[in-house]
Amino acid sequence: MRLFLAAVAMGLSTCLSVPSLAEDVMTEAAPKLSFERVFASPGLDGPAPRQVKLSPDGRFLTLLRNRAEDRERYDLWGYDIDTREWRMLVDSLALGSGRELSEDEKMQRERARVGSLKGIISYQWASDGSGVLVPLDGDLYLATLDGTVTRLTDTEGTELNPKLSSKGGYVSFVRDRRLWVGPVGGAVEDGAQPVTPDGEADTIRWGEAEFVAQEEMARLQGYWWSPDDSRIVVQRTDEASVGIVTRAAIGATGTKVFDQRYPAAGTDNAVVELFVMDPDGANSVKVDLGLDLDIYVARVDWAPDGSAIYVQRQDRAQTRIDMLRVDPTTGASTILFTENAARPDYWINLSDNYRFLADGSLLWWSERDGYGHFYHFVDGRWLQLTSGASPTTTLVGVDEDAGTFTYQATSDMLTQQIYRAKLDGSGDPELLTDPAYTNAASMDGKGRLLYVTRSAPDQPPQSFLAAPDGERVAWIEENAVAGDHPYAPFLAGHTMPEYGTIAAEDGTPLHWMMLKPAMEPGKRYPVFFSHYGGPGPQMVTKGWGGALAQSIVDKGYIYFVLDNRGAANRGVDFEQPIYRAMGGVEVRDQKAGASFLKNLDFVDADKIAIYGWSYGGYMTLKQLEADPGLYAAGISGAPVTRWELYDTHYTERFMGDPREVPEAYEKASAIPDATKISDPLLLIHGMADDNVVFENSSELISVLQESNTPFEMMLYPGYTHRVSGENIGPHVWNSIFRFLNAHGVTSPQEQAASE
Repeated sequence: MRLFLAAVAMGLSTCLSVPSLAEDVMTEAAPKLSFERVFASPGLDGPAPRQVKLSPDGRFLTLLRNRAEDRERYDLWGYDIDTREWRMLVDSLALGSGRELSEDEKMQRERARVGSLKGIISYQWASDGSGVLVPLDGDLYLATLDGTVTRLTDTEGTELNPKLSSKGGYVSFVRDRRLWVGPVGGAVEDGAQPVTPDGEADTIRWGEAEFVAQEEMARLQGYWWSPDDSRIVVQRTDEASVGIVTRAAIGATGTKVFDQRYPAAGTDNAVVELFVMDPDGANSVKVDLGLDLDIYVARVDWAPDGSAIYVQRQDRAQTRIDMLRVDPTTGASTILFTENAARPDYWINLSDNYRFLADGSLLWWSERDGYGHFYHFVDGRWLQLTSGASPTTTLVGVDEDAGTFTYQATSDMLTQQIYRAKLDGSGDPELLTDPAYTNAASMDGKGRLLYVTRSAPDQPPQSFLAAPDGERVAWIEENAVAGDHPYAPFLAGHTMPEYGTIAAEDGTPLHWMMLKPAMEPGKRYPVFFSHYGGPGPQMVTKGWGGALAQSIVDKGYIYFVLDNRGAANRGVDFEQPIYRAMGGVEVRDQKAGASFLKNLDFVDADKIAIYGWSYGGYMTLKQLEADPGLYAAGISGAPVTRWELYDTHYTERFMGDPREVPEAYEKASAIPDATKISDPLLLIHGMADDNVVFENSSELISVLQESNTPFEMMLYPGYTHRVSGENIGPHVWNSIFRFLNAHGVTSPQEQAASE
């Protein structure tokens, strides 16, 4: 469930922003935004580049750009920074075979949140900048900047997790659960050989991250090349102890059954081991990860000079991380330091916000003082580099020569800004971005060139290259909403959000966002109350909100979102209340939002409908159960209904082990009180969901049916946790509003249209 929001699943934009819409205000009335147009191509947000990277020599910028006629298909483009010229490097349609991907690759894409995309979804620069490794339709290609593309593999199978080695001498990939390595140049098939053992049980996988690492830990890698190409760290995963869930992927014309190894909360995880070996598999040694096998390998890194391997070993309770320093020759390990949770009733949030530096020191992110901040670990001592009640959220880059690092942090709780600070802790951080926007950024490996993406409520995502001080060098996507921009025809009808706070039961301020339709004096309007509610994501921001919310407002509904306690970017004490108490404080906070709405003179208090997907779908059920009659109707998409059905790493982080705290799980479940639901309910689920498995909904369906509790449902054969697309997206949302209209949740505009 890692950051799998309703917004992502159902089409709400989570991107950042471009030049103000207000600069090009149109005088004529804008057409209404239909759901069909929201999901059609070209996307209304404008271009949506992905995987932006700089060549090792800093001369070229490359990215994956989607097509205007097919928003889900991506090609590889290159930008010459000197000449400021673009050209397509790899045309995915011309080069690709279009063949069906293997089930393993499909599932990897789902866990990487790119399951809907076509064409090229990833690539890697060669270390000398001579070319780019491109996986496409299950095979590998090497593209050079002169337009030449060489096919490296041509097999019926899929080459998973492909990589060029650090110095570019080898290409590696996973095939048939083993790691293969071959020389770069010509057809890899001629020289690639498996370097991990054959003949092991079919529960053994080499070179792949296990399920929970991919799904919940944001670790997709299963092997790591040394800086000099001389050694590889390879993960060995044994899933024999992991329980089997029989997952039925119910399609339109048939059903495929998969016996999926799924580590449900309170059950055994896969056993993960690490081995260090030569590129040909020789001289293999096992890494000493300790005697306790019930741990998580959270992160693996090589020291910049290759002298050591660093492994972050996380305990199963996720309250401690041991940083292990490993000898790559012997596999022996020692504990460099231990990071503990900020308080006994909290957990450790994993991140990629750290960097091992050439001088042997470490730049590290921690919530140890109650907020996310950066620390410099030098010679066994800690130096805090950032502080205050505005948490830092992302490490953007490090310029070791200049002694500076660049990072992303919350500004006014609702925007993200980019800052630069010194590694020695001297001076004050320097703001690099415009506070009128919410920003994200990345940098080249040396920390000398910024790639900034930004947005505002009236500006869809734009991106540009900038100098280390934030000064813009060149637009990558200016994305001005004018002329033939897809959103330009709808600009005059664009609704700006309003922001505010209400108090939770303990006085904690809770941020809300509201979009209002055009209103007539004396009339009251229905509310579409959208929520996520789970730990992690922040929903209320001053960034671009996307076209879907605007289309709901165009129907005459107030669109409302509130961030309850448990959301990110407010510090440890704001997130902590959900610890072993899911479905409690979040429900009460959202109820406070409903009470606020009911007291507004322009709100129809009898027409407040709630909607959520994934954790938000769970929240819909818990809200309807807790407060019958408070809401006019609820839409629950792909809900978790019983937390014992969800995976170990996510669930136990917040809820503990169900074998130790069964009462917490019973209270958090949506099943025991399901028969208390008396308000109209629409249940939606993809019937091939491998994340929140369909059993969550089927158990709920059975309980409601056996108790003669009325409800409605819309199921989508063949769809996973993400039920979206050019045709399915409109079907989902039209179904939602037909359901609302049928139960009397209608706007004055809809009522007038029906008369």
